[in-house]
Amino acid sequence: MKMELKSIILGGAAILAMSVASCGGESKPTLTKSGLDPENFKAVHNGKETALYTLTNANGMEACITNYGGRIVSLMVPDRDGNLVDVVIGFDSIADYINIDSNYGAAIGRYGNRINQGRFTLNDSTYQLPQNDGPHSLHGGPIGFHHSVWDAEQPNDSTLKIHLLSPDGEAGYPGNLDVNIVYTLLPDNSIDIAYEATTDKPSIVNLTNHAYFCLSGDPSKDILGEIMFIDADSITPIDSTFMTTGEMMAVEGTPFDFTTAKAIGQDMKADNDQLRYGNGIDHNYVLNKKGDINNEAITITDQTTGIVLSMFTDEPGIQVYTGNFLDGSVKGKGNLPHANRAAICIESQHYPDSPNKPQWPSVIVNPGDTYTSHTIYRFSTDK
Repeated sequence: MKMELKSIILGGAAILAMSVASCGGESKPTLTKSGLDPENFKAVHNGKETALYTLTNANGMEACITNYGGRIVSLMVPDRDGNLVDVVIGFDSIADYINIDSNYGAAIGRYGNRINQGRFTLNDSTYQLPQNDGPHSLHGGPIGFHHSVWDAEQPNDSTLKIHLLSPDGEAGYPGNLDVNIVYTLLPDNSIDIAYEATTDKPSIVNLTNHAYFCLSGDPSKDILGEIMFIDADSITPIDSTFMTTGEMMAVEGTPFDFTTAKAIGQDMKADNDQLRYGNGIDHNYVLNKKGDINNEAITITDQTTGIVLSMFTDEPGIQVYTGNFLDGSVKGKGNLPHANRAAICIESQHYPDSPNKPQWPSVIVNPGDTYTSHTIYRFSTDK
């Protein structure tokens, strides 16, 4: 979504990922397969320690995740020739994640996406949230879960568990919210993300992950030639402020129709108000089989690497954002710039502004209930 470049503070150069061995016997760092130096992710932020955690599976796939924002920093998957490709954009150091305002790879909460005017009513009480996206609240506000340092535990080579307690009143939300997320690399080259949350007061919850997928592995290029299928016959249209109108709009006959697979950019330049409002695709798709995690909700194929990303979720919707506000001004891993539309976000979710639209699936969580959400990103090739 458009907030990732809204306020960029280049607070010092990123720490170099490589150390040169000296005659005095200084050892070289042990790097991840994606070339990351875990030492560059060690810091103390708001009194808590940050770190980089590396997950692997038997096929050689690797995921690097930091507990700062629960962010997927790199994700190495095999291409059609068996070469490992990093398919998410991000940064080489924790300093860049802290100093450059972005949602790259992050766990998003308490409420992923937008809430109209940053305001909602629950059980006759009205709550005001930070308005950090024009008149609206986006992704839990400017200090959302993506800027929190989570407690982390790695029980085995393929699993990371992170935990956060969001106190009552944080960013205006009611209730002490206890959140657990488990990332697991599966034998079939999937990364599985399972969310749970409980509260001691009625509250609203809509958690997601904001990974920017770049299946070519080259963020200097755009994703417009990648082939995409979405099992959704409608979207929730937006107005000029990116706010959902409360309607459902059929995609048939519009640039938003991916029920038959086509290039992402095939109709991007069409004369269409929704494309103008979103500066491209930045819309919630209403999944046809919402709630069925066994259904392939979306598939994206890069024709250069042959890498195929298939997404499965038990959520009713997916926000598809085509990196419209990336502009090349920010450089990430390997000092490579993130070009316009260099990556795509596919965020599993309840629909935007659901607290103010009672006709849509509820995001209310009450004491004694457990919020759950489950999403799987599966990687294969088009051999």
